[in-house]
Amino acid sequence: MAEMDSIQDVLNDFKNKVINEAKKNLGNKSTSGNLKNSIRAKVKESKNSIEVNFEMANYGIFQDRGVKGVESGKSLSGYRYTRRGGAGSLKGMPPPSAFDKWNVQKGIAPRDKKGRFLKRKTLNFLIARSVFKDGIKPSMFFTKPFEKHFKRLPPELLEKFGLDLANLYSQITDNSFKEFNK
Repeated sequence: MAEMDSIQDVLNDFKNKVINEAKKNLGNKSTSGNLKNSIRAKVKESKNSIEVNFEMANYGIFQDRGVKGVESGKSLSGYRYTRRGGAGSLKGMPPPSAFDKWNVQKGIAPRDKKGRFLKRKTLNFLIARSVFKDGIKPSMFFTKPFEKHFKRLPPELLEKFGLDLANLYSQITDNSFKEFNK
């Protein structure tokens, strides 16, 4: 790390690169744009410590790391849907109303056997039940750029502040999960 570079500049560059790449990775996964628009970060430097806080909509962590369904699926952080709850679990099916805007924006309008359009409430319920059973596939839209740019931070910075990728990332995901379950 050059003498001229301030820690603040290096970390601001890190945060900006992670945010920009995460938003790019979301592509059309963020239909409404709410998740994409919610991603932000703050860098705070003190004499003996540094702090980088990433924030996003509560459900972003589940889009990134995935959620195992009750019947199948995969989660990179142990998140799972259950019927009873428990550590790291999301109790019950996601609310069908959460899929209402998404269905409209995606233009999903299936028909029944008689050729009639399904009611939106029915469609929302079917999608929520499918997510509950099969889970949410990990996209790693945030994890990949975070790890990539963390590895590019100057070694002197990492050594000076004892930064560890696994600990820093687990703090971010743990805080997101706690916030989501409030």
